[in-house]
Amino acid sequence: MLQIQQSSFGTTASGQPVTLFTLDNGMVSAGIINYGGILVFLKAPDKNGTPVDVVLGYETLADYEQGDKYLGALVGRYANRIGEAKFQLGGKTYSLCPNDGGRHHLHGGKVGFDRKIWDARTENNALVLSYESPDGEEGYPGTLNVTVTYSLSQDNTLTLDYRAVSDRDTICNLTNHTYFNLAGQDSGTILDQWIQLCADTYTPASRHSIPDGTIAPVDGTPMDLRQPTRIGEHIDDPMEQLTWAGGYDHNFIVNGEPGVLRKMAYAFDKGTGITLTGSTTLPGVQFYCGNYLDGIISGKGTSTNGRRCGFCLESQFYPNSINCPNVPQPILRAGEQYHQVTSYQLGLL
Repeated sequence: MLQIQQSSFGTTASGQPVTLFTLDNGMVSAGIINYGGILVFLKAPDKNGTPVDVVLGYETLADYEQGDKYLGALVGRYANRIGEAKFQLGGKTYSLCPNDGGRHHLHGGKVGFDRKIWDARTENNALVLSYESPDGEEGYPGTLNVTVTYSLSQDNTLTLDYRAVSDRDTICNLTNHTYFNLAGQDSGTILDQWIQLCADTYTPASRHSIPDGTIAPVDGTPMDLRQPTRIGEHIDDPMEQLTWAGGYDHNFIVNGEPGVLRKMAYAFDKGTGITLTGSTTLPGVQFYCGNYLDGIISGKGTSTNGRRCGFCLESQFYPNSINCPNVPQPILRAGEQYHQVTSYQLGLL
């Protein structure tokens, strides 16, 4: 039987109280705060029955406020990058914050959804977070009302159900930016963990991580992760795509029909025996291996949250898709509903 408990997680620098909600099904527990909708811990038993926290995070709210790597956070309005921090919609050009290298737009801007206090309530054995983004926030058109529901089932699946509606035509691309480490969040790099991506193709990107709409097969390249592969096996291969990004940080096109919940990834650690199966209704998933985590705030306990100490599986519309008309579009028409579901199931080998 799922239980949801509430406790204080401190107060923001501006004086706003933040609450930690713990979802516990007796086997797996997930802790989410209403600051940024952040998944601060996800604990699952290893092969010996010992609980292991398999996501990176920080000890304090102040650390989350200071951090800039989106650990565990909800990301929006537009996850990932928009080239030149501009897009056109309805014949109008919209300019966004160039918060990625002073040129491109990343993860919703300077103060994205990851830094907002979300309204929170528990309903039907789930945590419901909601936020109203006003017209013009971070340069985006339309007032956008967003709801993200976190639920934890008895088969150890953490599901995120995203819904949004706008009063004007806009763009919407929401995700969660959790970094997983299936050996435990304080265990070092993820290079000896294994990954399988359900993707025959991916979107090559520029040296600034901006795709141009090109679709490429993974076959015969280090991007071919269709069979379980040790993450470190090809991450430093002399391939331009990997060299530019410092390793894996690419959008993979999930096999199957968008709009249908289907498997996007499978990962495991042989030491703990913990497995992770990711599924989504969205067209793509960003597989990112924490190549830029060096030099950030220390994590929970003895964790350093160092380079390649976690991997992300960010379900999404493709990066820069609004500027690439040949790929699935993130356009949300006025009055229509954005809806996507992404889930992460924990298990054992």
